[in-house]
Amino acid sequence: MTSLFFELCVESLEAARAAQAGGANQIELCAGLSDSGVTPPVDLITAVVQAVSIPVSVLIRPRFGSFAFTPEEFALMGRQIELARHAGAAAVALGALLPDHRVDIPRTRELVEQARPMSVTFHRAFDEAPDLSAALEDVIATGAGCLLTSGGSPDVLSGAATIGDLRRQARGRIRIMAGGGLRLQNLAEVVHRSGVTMLHSSLIRANGITPNANGDGLAPLPPTPGQLLQSDLREAIYLFHQVFQERTAPASPAD
Repeated sequence: MTSLFFELCVESLEAARAAQAGGANQIELCAGLSDSGVTPPVDLITAVVQAVSIPVSVLIRPRFGSFAFTPEEFALMGRQIELARHAGAAAVALGALLPDHRVDIPRTRELVEQARPMSVTFHRAFDEAPDLSAALEDVIATGAGCLLTSGGSPDVLSGAATIGDLRRQARGRIRIMAGGGLRLQNLAEVVHRSGVTMLHSSLIRANGITPNANGDGLAPLPPTPGQLLQSDLREAIYLFHQVFQERTAPASPAD
């Protein structure tokens, strides 16, 4: 039986607790989530690891912007990996590119080796590569165990067919996780088109919710962000299982 995996990207202790309560398999912890994320402070890593029992993956990214890092930034990434390990993280998400946006195999491989025995995901720096098929082989060569991708597109829905192509090319040599703009509204179509068994999302709502008044004319207290996140996550995981079962169900015999 295929095991489905949902990783929730969070930047706070409240969201991490909601991730566990909502049924996430793993947390990716970062800071600056709205700007694509950087490495979170070590005190937050420690607090989240101590607060939840599910695995915590830490984003290793020293700054916003380009994924072509200077020697000083590369050394900082090594220190961030060590801090994540000592804080109790189970995994890290990282990646380095060359100035022409191809995967920097030697330096990424060095980071992957430094991270062991933590598991490693090569993050969406991959989506900047000029040739995704070649970049997949490069990521496999780094030793990373998982690739997070939107298929080189701004979001997973528009890149879903390419994600499916990458999954087939990988042939089990690396796990493919779809992420980037994944929402409840597009989850079913993404799974149908890509065939992935691993999803990654922050489930950030585009708009807030204004609750309706209840029967006594008094407006109920609005749900907290953590309650909203937990509810959305439960729905997302339910949809994920339903859609995957529909996609993989054997065809009914013809009458």
